[in-house]
Amino acid sequence: MNSDHIDTRLDWLLTAARDPMLVCDAAGVIVRANPPLAALFGWPLEDLIGEPVEILVPAELRRRHAVLRSHGSPGRAMGNGRFTAVDQAGNEFPVEVSLSPLHDEGIALTLATIHDVRARSSAEQGLRDSEARMRAVFETAADGIITIDQRGLIERVNPAAERMFGYEEAELAGRNVSVLMPSPDRERHDGYLRHYIRTGERRIIGSGREVHGLRKDGAVFPMELAVTEMRIGDARMFTGLVRDITARKDSERQAAALLQELRAANEELGNFAYVVSHDLKAPLRAIGALADWLATDYADRFDDEGREHMRLLISRVHRMGGLIDGILQYSRLGREGGTLRMVDLNMAVAEVVDLLAPPPSIVVTVAAGMPTLWTEPTRIRQVFHNLISNAIKYMDKPAGMIAVSCVEEDDCWRFEVADNGPGIDRRHFERIFQLFQTLAPRDRVESTGVGLALVKKIVEMLGGRVWVESILGEGSTFYFTIPKMHRKASLESLENR
Repeated sequence: MNSDHIDTRLDWLLTAARDPMLVCDAAGVIVRANPPLAALFGWPLEDLIGEPVEILVPAELRRRHAVLRSHGSPGRAMGNGRFTAVDQAGNEFPVEVSLSPLHDEGIALTLATIHDVRARSSAEQGLRDSEARMRAVFETAADGIITIDQRGLIERVNPAAERMFGYEEAELAGRNVSVLMPSPDRERHDGYLRHYIRTGERRIIGSGREVHGLRKDGAVFPMELAVTEMRIGDARMFTGLVRDITARKDSERQAAALLQELRAANEELGNFAYVVSHDLKAPLRAIGALADWLATDYADRFDDEGREHMRLLISRVHRMGGLIDGILQYSRLGREGGTLRMVDLNMAVAEVVDLLAPPPSIVVTVAAGMPTLWTEPTRIRQVFHNLISNAIKYMDKPAGMIAVSCVEEDDCWRFEVADNGPGIDRRHFERIFQLFQTLAPRDRVESTGVGLALVKKIVEMLGGRVWVESILGEGSTFYFTIPKMHRKASLESLENR
């Protein structure tokens, strides 16, 4: 075909168009193409002219395309709509083709406008994927999902909501959502929804709250409800996310009952402590006083064995008094809150050592730079008092050494009380922190077995932990930690007052 037969207006159209275009004759041969088309398919423009239009069709589709073209016009062969094209590099991609018939001096031509729809196809696939994900979430969510329109009529419920309320989705579709509410919420719902749509004043929408639901069988149950609003065009839609909290409410009731029992038990413990303090210590003091009187006034009438018996009697009376005091201290921990203060441990530990007045044969050293803690002064002193006094009490060396120190760690202070005493067998490391446990014979070392139990309880109340490391015959080191965050939280609470 002679190109002179092509209307010059067609040349102008192809040159001015931004969309990829080509013109083919009745035999399907490309007679004109514009630069956007050459760029889309990766062909030099001059290489496309004179080639069959099948050059732009994937190889496996060319034969079918040629057969269709041979039985009709190129327009009928290609058709209008979306199909798969191929570029010079062999890459296939979706395109949309718009065909327009042309006539030039009796010659039938077809103008094809081609649109690359890869971006649109990707977006459409993304939308389909998103819809599939949302559908999967809707179908498999553990919480119930209910969608209603602005009239309050149910449009969709998911399987979880079906199980929760006992309805099939078909039973609920088109019904007012108030069917899932007990009175008086059922009667109030429509008025609330109308008021919100009219004024925008909300009570539930956009926030969660605890309400009650009504099952198909009439059972009322507690649930959490969160409602969100969305717009589809001019219409308003509401989605409710509901969670059955029956099990949680049952657990809360059980916890409240247990807490009440615990409070009652603590009250009984307080009463017991009062009884111990007043009703047991009074006769014990009388026994002690009588024993002291006998030991003094009848000293010349006792032989050595009698005097030893009296010494043991008085000693055990004193131990019993100490045991009662220890029980009282242990029972009060956690029930009586002390006053929190900034405590400089450099001074506090030095005061504890002075109060204990260790014998000249035992040297107690306190490392410099002990921290200042926000804590209960009496409690923290009690910890150091018990640990240092234990080290003094059980010292078996002629030159005893006790060292108190502190190491700063990431989130806590780690304190150490080390001695060169008799040491502790590893199998007793846990036992010694239990109430009334002591390793030495009670008649050789006065001990109630309460001190280390008090230390453990106080340290754990302060958020730390306590442990021991020891070698028999060489000594022991008791460690305990106090979290730094306790001090930080307390300082922040003071600043906010």
